[in-house]
Amino acid sequence: MLDDPRPAAQRARAPRAFVKSFGCQMNVYDSQRMADLAAVEGYGEAATAEDADLIVLNTCHIRERASEKIYSELGKLRELKDKRGKVGRRTTIVVAGCVAQAEGAEILRRQPAVDIVVGPQSYHRLPQLLRAAEARSGVVDTDFPAEDKFAHLPPSAPAAVARRGVAAFVTVQEGCDKFCSFCVVPYTRGAEASRPVESIVAEIGRLTKAGVREVVLIGQNVNAYHGLDAAEERVGLAALIARAAAVPGVRRVRYATSHPNDMTDDLIAAHASVEALAPYLHLPVQSGSDRILLSMNRRHLASDYLAIVDRVRQARPDIALSSDFIVGYPGESDADFAATLALVRAVGFASSYAFKFSARPGTPAAEMAGQVDDTVKAERLAELQALLEHQKQTFNRACVGRRLEVLFEKPGRHDGQAIGRSPYQQAVFAEAPLSLTGAVAQVEIVDVRPNSLHGRVVSPASQEQDLISRAG
Repeated sequence: MLDDPRPAAQRARAPRAFVKSFGCQMNVYDSQRMADLAAVEGYGEAATAEDADLIVLNTCHIRERASEKIYSELGKLRELKDKRGKVGRRTTIVVAGCVAQAEGAEILRRQPAVDIVVGPQSYHRLPQLLRAAEARSGVVDTDFPAEDKFAHLPPSAPAAVARRGVAAFVTVQEGCDKFCSFCVVPYTRGAEASRPVESIVAEIGRLTKAGVREVVLIGQNVNAYHGLDAAEERVGLAALIARAAAVPGVRRVRYATSHPNDMTDDLIAAHASVEALAPYLHLPVQSGSDRILLSMNRRHLASDYLAIVDRVRQARPDIALSSDFIVGYPGESDADFAATLALVRAVGFASSYAFKFSARPGTPAAEMAGQVDDTVKAERLAELQALLEHQKQTFNRACVGRRLEVLFEKPGRHDGQAIGRSPYQQAVFAEAPLSLTGAVAQVEIVDVRPNSLHGRVVSPASQEQDLISRAG
């Protein structure tokens, strides 16, 4: 995860860092960038916390008891820190991410072993915070700074990029202005903000030079992207996708996560016109009940969502759809839940995620009347997940006999086997040489397993050997 560019003799004595990521794709990206910052500060890579001198927990606040899980982990790390301290070995513990943003100094009060608390908008200051923590314990930085944190982040080392694989997340947008009543993002990540186009394109260029072939543009509400281009004009996600797809070496582009209200005409059209844009759309709806959608402050109806689905399918008939659902939202009746099931049957999803409602502290939904009994929530969740799994397996079985473009990512479990991803985000196993890693090949699907497809390579890969040279 971390690179130390110093000579081997020095590197053998170098401190080491371990970054553990919880939660969403945004946190995965942020964890990698904190790893890059630590590398610049001279930290080598640690495979485990037990082997690290710097331990960073990049936290997520999306679930009700997320904080308690972090405090439990911090208790174990305190014991590790105390044990090392007795033999003169210093251990620095950092809590980053959304729990850090939400709780701030309370983390230090509950767990004094923590040295640094830093929010998701301030982690670019990690080097300065580490130096400050050497002089005093309990450093907190949960501001929303005016400067662009991305402008202060060092480029990822090519060897680190290569180790992370042929697909990479690139954060293009942060924050959210929607204020859904169940969501903490506006409070922990702030208002919607978008990176400049040229900054994103430059980052993608560095990634492809190190071997990345699939780029996933991510944001809390990514299709609300409104970054400035070189002419200082604001552009939307569709224009950014076109620019990303044009970067040499990019074979596939994806984006996540979206809000239905920001599925603009040009973005829908991009699914037809941009060849590299994968035929896969994750578009959370959360509920099929208009009454519950109103209570959630989603600002759209079930019929609006279905109309968007129809328009997307007209633009790209082979598109696979995915969504998020919350069951047992406060006040949800049997009729409301039935409306969700009806929407799922009407759409036919290739994959989706469903969760029981859990109250996020500080959100309106946490204090609403009509909290649903946990037993009822569990029953509804089981029924919804069974329907979604049936649709997923139906979609997967329909792929048997088809030829899909597969981007191969890594070796399989068996000799001579490789694993890749289909355009529809499915894991695909095939007999293939390791030389196909980072290349796209046509694969005929011959079998389906519960969580993967199996196939055989039927056409030579477009390997682009002049571009695929991987650093490290």
